[in-house]
Amino acid sequence: MSRFIQLHYLTVYPPSNPNRDDLGRPKSAMFGGAPRLRISSQAIKRAARISEVMQQALEGHLGARTQRIGDLIRETLLAEGADEMQATDLAKQLADVFGKPDAEAEKKGHIRIRQLAFVSPEERALALEMARKALMGEKLPDTKELKKLVLRRADGAADVAMFGRMLADDPDYNREAAVQVSHALTTHRALVEDDFYTAVDDLKTAAEDAGAGFVGDAGYGSGVYYLYACVDTDLLVENLAGDRDLAARAVEALAEALAVSTPSGKRNSFAHQTRAGFVLAESGCQQPRSLAGAFFRPVEGDLLAGSVAALREMCDQMDRIYGACAEGRYTMDVVRGDGTLAGLREFVRGVLADG
Repeated sequence: MSRFIQLHYLTVYPPSNPNRDDLGRPKSAMFGGAPRLRISSQAIKRAARISEVMQQALEGHLGARTQRIGDLIRETLLAEGADEMQATDLAKQLADVFGKPDAEAEKKGHIRIRQLAFVSPEERALALEMARKALMGEKLPDTKELKKLVLRRADGAADVAMFGRMLADDPDYNREAAVQVSHALTTHRALVEDDFYTAVDDLKTAAEDAGAGFVGDAGYGSGVYYLYACVDTDLLVENLAGDRDLAARAVEALAEALAVSTPSGKRNSFAHQTRAGFVLAESGCQQPRSLAGAFFRPVEGDLLAGSVAALREMCDQMDRIYGACAEGRYTMDVVRGDGTLAGLREFVRGVLADG
Protein backbone atom coordinates (compact mmCIF):
# COMPACT_ATOMS: atom_id res chain seq x y z
CA MET A 1 0.00 0.00 0.00
CA SER A 2 1.18 3.57 -0.73
CA ARG A 3 1.21 5.41 2.56
CA PHE A 4 1.39 8.99 1.25
CA ILE A 5 -0.63 10.94 -1.28
CA GLN A 6 1.00 14.19 -2.36
CA LEU A 7 -0.95 16.86 -4.21
CA HIS A 8 0.57 19.79 -6.11
CA TYR A 9 -1.63 22.56 -7.52
CA LEU A 10 -0.97 25.56 -9.74
CA THR A 11 -3.89 27.98 -9.75
CA VAL A 12 -4.29 31.33 -11.50
CA TYR A 13 -5.92 34.03 -9.40
CA PRO A 14 -7.07 37.19 -11.22
CA PRO A 15 -6.82 40.55 -9.42
CA SER A 16 -8.32 39.69 -6.02
CA ASN A 17 -7.86 39.70 -2.26
CA PRO A 18 -9.02 36.27 -1.07
CA ASN A 19 -7.04 36.25 2.19
CA ARG A 20 -6.35 39.51 4.02
CA ASP A 21 -3.76 40.51 6.62
CA ASP A 22 -4.42 42.67 9.69
CA LEU A 23 -4.47 45.79 7.50
CA GLY A 24 -6.95 44.33 5.04
CA ARG A 25 -4.36 43.85 2.31
CA PRO A 26 -3.46 40.56 0.57
CA LYS A 27 -1.09 38.41 2.60
CA SER A 28 2.48 38.27 1.33
CA ALA A 29 5.85 36.66 1.92
CA MET A 30 9.47 36.84 0.81
CA PHE A 31 10.69 33.73 -1.01
CA GLY A 32 13.91 33.35 -2.94
CA GLY A 33 14.67 36.99 -2.19
CA ALA A 34 11.59 38.16 -4.08
CA PRO A 35 8.20 39.41 -2.83
CA ARG A 36 5.33 36.97 -3.33
CA LEU A 37 1.62 36.96 -2.62
CA ARG A 38 0.41 34.33 -0.16
CA ILE A 39 -2.79 32.57 0.86
CA SER A 40 -2.63 30.98 4.31
CA SER A 41 -3.15 27.27 4.82
CA GLN A 42 -5.90 28.05 7.36
CA ALA A 43 -7.89 29.93 4.72
CA ILE A 44 -7.36 27.17 2.17
CA LYS A 45 -8.45 24.41 4.56
CA ARG A 46 -11.57 26.27 5.62
CA ALA A 47 -12.51 26.94 2.00
CA ALA A 48 -12.16 23.20 1.32
CA ARG A 49 -14.11 22.19 4.44
CA ILE A 50 -17.11 24.39 3.66
CA SER A 51 -17.03 23.77 -0.09
CA GLU A 52 -20.04 22.18 -1.74
CA VAL A 53 -17.78 19.31 -2.79
CA MET A 54 -16.89 18.26 0.75
CA GLN A 55 -20.26 19.12 2.23
CA GLN A 56 -22.02 16.79 -0.20
CA ALA A 57 -19.44 13.99 -0.33
CA LEU A 58 -19.00 13.83 3.45
CA GLU A 59 -22.46 14.73 4.69
CA GLY A 60 -22.91 13.44 8.23
CA HIS A 61 -19.16 13.05 8.66
CA LEU A 62 -18.10 16.67 9.17
CA GLY A 63 -17.43 18.31 12.49
CA ALA A 64 -18.00 21.90 13.58
CA ARG A 65 -15.37 24.27 14.94
CA THR A 66 -17.29 26.32 17.46
CA GLN A 67 -17.44 28.07 20.83
CA ARG A 68 -21.23 27.70 20.88
CA ILE A 69 -21.73 24.05 21.76
CA GLY A 70 -23.43 25.07 25.03
CA ASP A 71 -25.91 27.31 23.20
CA LEU A 72 -26.65 24.47 20.79
CA ILE A 73 -27.33 21.99 23.60
CA ARG A 74 -29.60 24.44 25.44
CA GLU A 75 -31.56 25.31 22.30
CA THR A 76 -32.03 21.61 21.49
CA LEU A 77 -33.28 20.82 25.00
CA LEU A 78 -35.66 23.78 25.00
CA ALA A 79 -37.07 22.66 21.64
CA GLU A 80 -37.68 19.22 23.14
CA GLY A 81 -39.67 20.62 26.07
CA ALA A 82 -37.11 21.18 28.85
CA ASP A 83 -37.62 24.21 31.07
CA GLU A 84 -35.18 27.13 30.87
CA MET A 85 -33.41 26.41 34.17
CA GLN A 86 -32.86 22.71 33.43
CA ALA A 87 -31.68 23.33 29.89
CA THR A 88 -29.26 26.06 30.96
CA ASP A 89 -27.77 24.06 33.82
CA LEU A 90 -27.23 20.94 31.71
CA ALA A 91 -25.83 22.93 28.79
CA LYS A 92 -23.25 24.54 31.10
CA GLN A 93 -22.13 21.18 32.46
CA LEU A 94 -21.76 19.62 29.02
CA ALA A 95 -20.11 22.65 27.42
CA ASP A 96 -17.42 22.33 30.11
CA VAL A 97 -16.44 19.03 28.49
CA PHE A 98 -15.14 20.88 25.43
CA GLY A 99 -13.44 23.89 27.01
CA LYS A 100 -13.38 26.51 29.73
CA PRO A 101 -16.52 28.64 30.08
CA ASP A 102 -16.58 32.17 28.67
CA ALA A 103 -17.63 34.37 31.60
CA GLU A 104 -18.15 37.45 29.43
CA ALA A 105 -20.48 35.58 27.09
CA GLU A 106 -22.44 34.24 30.08
CA LYS A 107 -23.15 37.81 31.24
CA LYS A 108 -24.96 38.29 27.92
CA GLY A 109 -27.00 35.13 28.35
CA HIS A 110 -24.86 32.82 26.21
CA ILE A 111 -23.31 29.48 27.12
CA ARG A 112 -20.01 29.45 25.30
CA ILE A 113 -16.46 28.30 25.77
CA ARG A 114 -13.37 30.48 25.42
CA GLN A 115 -11.69 28.34 22.77
CA LEU A 116 -12.89 27.13 19.41
CA ALA A 117 -13.37 23.39 19.80
CA PHE A 118 -13.53 21.05 16.80
CA VAL A 119 -16.53 18.89 17.73
CA SER A 120 -17.31 15.73 15.79
CA PRO A 121 -20.90 14.65 15.00
CA GLU A 122 -20.49 11.66 17.33
CA GLU A 123 -19.31 13.82 20.24
CA ARG A 124 -22.16 16.26 19.68
CA ALA A 125 -24.67 13.39 19.65
CA LEU A 126 -23.17 11.88 22.81
CA ALA A 127 -23.33 15.22 24.64
CA LEU A 128 -27.01 15.58 23.71
CA GLU A 129 -27.67 11.99 24.75
CA MET A 130 -26.17 12.64 28.18
CA ALA A 131 -28.28 15.78 28.52
CA ARG A 132 -31.46 13.92 27.62
CA LYS A 133 -30.69 11.17 30.13
CA ALA A 134 -30.20 13.83 32.80
CA LEU A 135 -33.62 15.27 31.96
CA MET A 136 -35.09 11.83 32.61
CA GLY A 137 -33.60 11.84 36.10
CA GLU A 138 -30.20 10.20 35.53
CA LYS A 139 -27.45 12.01 37.42
CA LEU A 140 -24.60 13.40 35.34
CA PRO A 141 -21.11 12.29 36.40
CA ASP A 142 -18.44 14.88 37.15
CA THR A 143 -16.68 16.68 34.29
CA LYS A 144 -13.70 14.30 34.27
CA GLU A 145 -15.95 11.28 33.78
CA LEU A 146 -18.15 13.15 31.32
CA LYS A 147 -15.14 13.76 29.12
CA LYS A 148 -14.41 10.04 29.02
CA LEU A 149 -17.99 9.37 27.96
CA VAL A 150 -18.22 12.12 25.33
CA LEU A 151 -14.81 12.88 23.83
CA ARG A 152 -13.30 10.57 21.20
CA ARG A 153 -9.76 9.92 20.00
CA ALA A 154 -11.08 8.54 16.70
CA ASP A 155 -14.49 8.55 15.04
CA GLY A 156 -16.24 9.35 11.78
CA ALA A 157 -15.46 13.09 11.54
CA ALA A 158 -13.55 13.27 8.26
CA ASP A 159 -12.47 16.89 8.58
CA VAL A 160 -11.20 16.43 12.14
CA ALA A 161 -9.32 13.33 10.97
CA MET A 162 -7.76 15.22 8.06
CA PHE A 163 -6.94 18.57 9.68
CA GLY A 164 -6.54 17.56 13.33
CA ARG A 165 -7.53 19.38 16.47
CA MET A 166 -6.03 20.59 19.73
CA LEU A 167 -7.94 20.60 23.00
CA ALA A 168 -5.59 22.56 25.25
CA ASP A 169 -7.12 21.27 28.49
CA ASP A 170 -7.44 17.66 27.30
CA PRO A 171 -4.41 16.75 25.18
CA ASP A 172 -5.32 13.06 25.40
CA TYR A 173 -8.14 13.83 22.98
CA ASN A 174 -6.06 15.83 20.52
CA ARG A 175 -5.91 14.43 17.00
CA GLU A 176 -2.85 14.70 14.84
CA ALA A 177 -3.68 15.99 11.39
CA ALA A 178 -3.43 13.36 8.67
CA VAL A 179 -3.29 16.10 6.02
CA GLN A 180 -0.62 18.78 5.82
CA VAL A 181 -1.43 21.85 3.72
CA SER A 182 1.09 24.51 2.76
CA HIS A 183 0.57 28.22 2.43
CA ALA A 184 0.03 28.96 -1.25
CA LEU A 185 2.69 31.23 -2.77
CA THR A 186 2.91 32.89 -6.15
CA THR A 187 5.49 31.18 -8.32
CA HIS A 188 6.76 34.55 -9.48
CA ARG A 189 7.50 38.00 -8.14
CA ALA A 190 4.22 39.68 -7.16
CA LEU A 191 3.36 42.90 -5.34
CA VAL A 192 0.23 44.19 -3.67
CA GLU A 193 -1.40 46.87 -5.82
CA ASP A 194 -3.72 49.66 -4.67
CA ASP A 195 -7.19 50.34 -6.00
CA PHE A 196 -8.56 53.86 -5.44
CA TYR A 197 -12.31 53.69 -5.77
CA THR A 198 -15.32 55.98 -5.45
CA ALA A 199 -19.02 55.54 -4.80
CA VAL A 200 -21.65 57.89 -6.20
CA ASP A 201 -24.65 59.15 -4.24
CA ASP A 202 -27.64 58.28 -6.46
CA LEU A 203 -29.81 61.01 -4.91
CA LYS A 204 -27.31 63.84 -5.36
CA THR A 205 -28.71 66.46 -7.72
CA ALA A 206 -26.94 68.00 -10.71
CA ALA A 207 -26.94 71.33 -8.95
CA GLU A 208 -24.67 70.02 -6.24
CA ASP A 209 -20.93 69.35 -6.58
CA ALA A 210 -19.88 66.52 -8.88
CA GLY A 211 -17.76 64.80 -6.25
CA ALA A 212 -18.20 61.22 -5.11
CA GLY A 213 -20.24 60.33 -2.06
CA PHE A 214 -17.43 58.12 -0.76
CA VAL A 215 -13.81 57.43 -1.66
CA GLY A 216 -11.54 54.64 -0.45
CA ASP A 217 -8.65 52.40 -1.32
CA ALA A 218 -8.16 48.64 -1.26
CA GLY A 219 -5.27 46.30 -1.89
CA TYR A 220 -5.32 43.45 -4.40
CA GLY A 221 -2.97 41.18 -6.29
CA SER A 222 -2.89 38.46 -8.92
CA GLY A 223 -0.73 35.55 -9.96
CA VAL A 224 -0.11 31.83 -10.28
CA TYR A 225 -0.10 30.17 -6.85
CA TYR A 226 1.61 26.90 -5.92
CA LEU A 227 -0.14 24.82 -3.26
CA TYR A 228 1.13 21.57 -1.74
CA ALA A 229 -0.79 19.06 0.36
CA CYS A 230 0.30 15.72 1.80
CA VAL A 231 -1.98 12.97 3.10
CA ASP A 232 -0.75 10.30 5.51
CA THR A 233 -3.27 7.61 4.58
CA ASP A 234 -2.36 5.31 7.49
CA LEU A 235 -2.99 8.07 10.01
CA LEU A 236 -6.19 9.09 8.23
CA VAL A 237 -7.61 5.58 8.49
CA GLU A 238 -6.54 5.42 12.15
CA ASN A 239 -8.21 8.77 12.90
CA LEU A 240 -11.39 7.46 11.27
CA ALA A 241 -11.47 4.43 13.56
CA GLY A 242 -10.39 2.08 10.76
CA ASP A 243 -13.05 3.13 8.23
CA ARG A 244 -11.07 2.80 4.98
CA ASP A 245 -14.02 3.54 2.71
CA LEU A 246 -14.69 6.83 4.49
CA ALA A 247 -10.98 7.66 4.28
CA ALA A 248 -11.09 7.08 0.52
CA ARG A 249 -14.14 9.31 0.17
CA ALA A 250 -12.46 12.00 2.24
CA VAL A 251 -9.27 12.03 0.16
CA GLU A 252 -11.25 12.04 -3.07
CA ALA A 253 -13.31 15.02 -1.88
CA LEU A 254 -10.21 16.83 -0.62
CA ALA A 255 -8.36 16.47 -3.93
CA GLU A 256 -11.31 17.99 -5.79
CA ALA A 257 -12.01 20.69 -3.20
CA LEU A 258 -8.43 21.97 -3.31
CA ALA A 259 -8.75 22.24 -7.09
CA VAL A 260 -12.07 24.09 -7.20
CA SER A 261 -12.57 25.99 -3.93
CA THR A 262 -11.11 29.37 -2.99
CA PRO A 263 -11.14 31.51 0.18
CA SER A 264 -14.07 33.90 0.04
CA GLY A 265 -12.38 37.20 0.97
CA LYS A 266 -13.60 40.07 -1.24
CA ARG A 267 -15.19 37.56 -3.65
CA ASN A 268 -18.09 39.86 -4.45
CA SER A 269 -15.66 42.64 -5.30
CA PHE A 270 -13.29 40.59 -7.48
CA ALA A 271 -15.20 37.44 -8.53
CA HIS A 272 -12.14 35.20 -8.13
CA GLN A 273 -14.03 32.06 -9.15
CA THR A 274 -10.99 30.10 -10.25
CA ARG A 275 -9.91 26.50 -10.81
CA ALA A 276 -6.52 24.82 -10.71
CA GLY A 277 -4.80 24.96 -14.08
CA PHE A 278 -2.41 22.12 -13.27
CA VAL A 279 -2.49 19.30 -10.71
CA LEU A 280 0.12 16.64 -10.01
CA ALA A 281 -0.96 13.81 -7.71
CA GLU A 282 1.58 11.28 -6.41
CA SER A 283 1.36 8.14 -4.30
CA GLY A 284 4.16 6.24 -2.62
CA CYS A 285 5.81 5.16 0.61
CA GLN A 286 8.92 7.33 0.50
CA GLN A 287 9.29 10.43 2.66
CA PRO A 288 7.16 13.23 1.20
CA ARG A 289 8.69 16.42 -0.22
CA SER A 290 7.30 19.71 -1.39
CA LEU A 291 8.28 20.98 -4.83
CA ALA A 292 8.25 24.63 -3.76
CA GLY A 293 11.95 24.82 -4.59
CA ALA A 294 10.94 24.88 -8.25
CA PHE A 295 9.96 28.51 -7.69
CA PHE A 296 12.83 29.71 -5.54
CA ARG A 297 13.92 31.55 -8.65
CA PRO A 298 10.82 33.53 -9.68
CA VAL A 299 9.18 32.39 -12.91
CA GLU A 300 9.11 34.95 -15.73
CA GLY A 301 7.36 35.22 -19.09
CA ASP A 302 4.33 32.97 -19.56
CA LEU A 303 3.67 32.47 -15.85
CA LEU A 304 1.41 29.41 -15.98
CA ALA A 305 3.35 27.52 -18.65
CA GLY A 306 6.63 28.51 -17.00
CA SER A 307 5.37 27.35 -13.60
CA VAL A 308 4.26 23.97 -15.00
CA ALA A 309 7.65 23.50 -16.68
CA ALA A 310 9.54 24.45 -13.51
CA LEU A 311 7.43 22.06 -11.42
CA ARG A 312 7.94 19.16 -13.80
CA GLU A 313 11.68 19.81 -13.94
CA MET A 314 12.04 19.95 -10.15
CA CYS A 315 10.05 16.71 -9.82
CA ASP A 316 12.33 14.98 -12.32
CA GLN A 317 15.47 16.31 -10.65
CA MET A 318 14.30 15.16 -7.21
CA ASP A 319 13.67 11.69 -8.59
CA ARG A 320 17.07 11.66 -10.27
CA ILE A 321 18.94 12.66 -7.10
CA TYR A 322 16.94 10.95 -4.35
CA GLY A 323 15.32 8.09 -6.24
CA ALA A 324 11.70 7.90 -7.33
CA CYS A 325 9.47 9.42 -4.67
CA ALA A 326 6.26 8.13 -6.19
CA GLU A 327 5.02 4.69 -7.18
CA GLY A 328 2.15 6.26 -9.10
CA ARG A 329 1.39 9.68 -10.59
CA TYR A 330 -1.56 11.40 -12.20
CA THR A 331 -1.45 14.75 -14.00
CA MET A 332 -4.26 17.11 -14.88
CA ASP A 333 -3.14 19.89 -17.22
CA VAL A 334 -5.84 22.29 -18.39
CA VAL A 335 -3.64 24.06 -20.96
CA ARG A 336 -2.56 20.81 -22.65
CA GLY A 337 -5.94 19.16 -22.18
CA ASP A 338 -4.39 16.24 -20.29
CA GLY A 339 -6.23 14.37 -17.56
CA THR A 340 -9.61 15.10 -15.98
CA LEU A 341 -10.99 15.94 -12.57
CA ALA A 342 -12.76 12.58 -12.58
CA GLY A 343 -9.43 10.90 -13.29
CA LEU A 344 -7.79 12.74 -10.40
CA ARG A 345 -10.52 11.62 -8.02
CA GLU A 346 -10.25 8.02 -9.23
CA PHE A 347 -6.46 8.06 -8.78
CA VAL A 348 -6.46 9.24 -5.16
CA ARG A 349 -9.39 7.03 -4.17
CA GLY A 350 -7.59 4.04 -5.67
CA VAL A 351 -4.63 4.56 -3.32
CA LEU A 352 -6.88 3.80 -0.34
CA ALA A 353 -8.76 1.05 -2.15
CA ASP A 354 -5.49 -0.74 -2.94
CA GLY A 355 -4.76 -1.07 0.78
